[in-house]
Amino acid sequence: MPRTWLTERFGLDVPLVGAPMASVGDGRLAAAVSSAGALGMIGVPASAPGSWIAEQAAVAAAGGRPYGIGLMAWALPGHPDQLAAALEARPALVSVSFGDFTPYVRPLRDAGITVAVQAGTTREALQAEAAGADVVVARGGEGGGHGRAEVAMLPLLQGVLEEVTVPVLAAGGIATARGLAAVLAAGAAGGWAGTAFLGCAETLLSGAARARVLATEETGTAYGRVFDVAQRLAWPPEFGGRALRNAFFGRWEGREEELAGDEAAREELAAARTAGDFDTAYVYAGQGVGLVKGVGEGVRTAADVVATFAAADELLRRF
Repeated sequence: MPRTWLTERFGLDVPLVGAPMASVGDGRLAAAVSSAGALGMIGVPASAPGSWIAEQAAVAAAGGRPYGIGLMAWALPGHPDQLAAALEARPALVSVSFGDFTPYVRPLRDAGITVAVQAGTTREALQAEAAGADVVVARGGEGGGHGRAEVAMLPLLQGVLEEVTVPVLAAGGIATARGLAAVLAAGAAGGWAGTAFLGCAETLLSGAARARVLATEETGTAYGRVFDVAQRLAWPPEFGGRALRNAFFGRWEGREEELAGDEAAREELAAARTAGDFDTAYVYAGQGVGLVKGVGEGVRTAADVVATFAAADELLRRF
């Protein structure tokens, strides 16, 4: 594989970060991705206590490989123990994004932790650089889970690479070696991929959710705030979520104000999550979901996925 800032900084074999996915990727997935030669990350749910971070960090660190932790900036004022736990764990990388990240960059860097910020616009990337971020993640609107959707990854990556001087990682729609090769050729220091790992055995997804992912085609996602509004989550409105399209989303899309006051709908979604009914409950995934495959009758591992990304080397050698 080509050597980049990312591989040199963390001693990686593949210039790839397994994106932090709250309620999908805990310490087990992070450890598996890191052991395979990429950089695995723990996705911290907005309401997780610091003790949960400490537990999962211990799991991720057990193999002796670098790993990262992903924090949501908007949630930190109400959960300062999350930042304290991340500082105590001293992972190789902390991503702090989605909201006012500026108060958190300096304390993390002062602790010797590399800091990433996910940016959905070039202006946001410049703000991250000005705040002292070590690396900016140019996250396009194709990406799964939460983020901005104003700009697709490729035009965003070009704009960010032109404007910032810190290393840049690319996120959004990178699900195969071809995607990784493309962003490396463009000048990114590596890829940032989440959806590609949704079919893996090491995620927290149930078998039913994983089956849903594997059955979904490239047009099967939708972006919006329906699931956040139904749950009364305090995500800033500029950060919607991309998930598998389902009947619940279709029923409430465009009716978010009404949904905000509908208690029956909130209870319906909560019950569906408990029951594993994914016609109502959500599975966050990006537009690369149609490229996520199983392995015969079995289930892919994180190591399988990292190995497929490593084939980017062969593609780049053609030029």
